[in-house]
Amino acid sequence: MAFLSDFRLAHSQIRSYPSHSAQLLKEICVDGLDRIDLRILAELVADARASQIELAEKVGLSPTACARRIRHLEEIGVIRGYRVDLEPSALGLVTTVVVTITLEKQSEDYLAAFEAAIARCPDVVSCHLMSGSDDYHLQVIARDIADFERIHKQHLSRMPGVARIHSSFAMREVVRRTIPETALRG
Repeated sequence: MAFLSDFRLAHSQIRSYPSHSAQLLKEICVDGLDRIDLRILAELVADARASQIELAEKVGLSPTACARRIRHLEEIGVIRGYRVDLEPSALGLVTTVVVTITLEKQSEDYLAAFEAAIARCPDVVSCHLMSGSDDYHLQVIARDIADFERIHKQHLSRMPGVARIHSSFAMREVVRRTIPETALRG
C-alpha cells in the first residue's frame, strides 16, 4: 500500500506540471494497468458473462480493442481464469469452518509435506501460510458438524507434521469479495 500512496502523492504533484510525459504518467496505474484496464476488470468482476460488445460499450472501446486488452490481461496473468460463483448452501454445504494449523517444525521439509498433503484434501477451499503463532489458516466448507468431524478425522488430523489443530465455526458470512473494490479504482 505504501507504493500506492507514493504513487498518489507523485500523481498529485505531476498535475501541476502538464506535459506529454506527465499526462502519460497520470494514465498509468498499478503494474502498468491504465484506467481502461481497471474499468474492464471491474466490469468483469461484476459480470464475467458479459459479451465483448456489452463490455466494450461499458468501457468506451470498440469490441476488437476490448478483446485485445482482455487477451493481454490474460496473457500477463492479471486475469487468472473465469469461474462460477456457487452458493454452498444450495449444494447442502452450510457449515464454514476456519481451521488454524500449527506444525511441529517450520523447516522446508515440513512445510512442503504439509502443503502437498493439504492441496490433495478435497474439502479445503483455501489454505494460507501465515506469519504469527499459527502456521496455516484453512477454510473448510462442510454439510454439518458431523461432516466436519469426518473431514477432521480422515484428513486434517492425518496431515504430516501437524502439532495442533484449532477449529472455529463461522456463524454467517458477512463479506466475500474476490478482490478489494479499491484495487479497481483508477
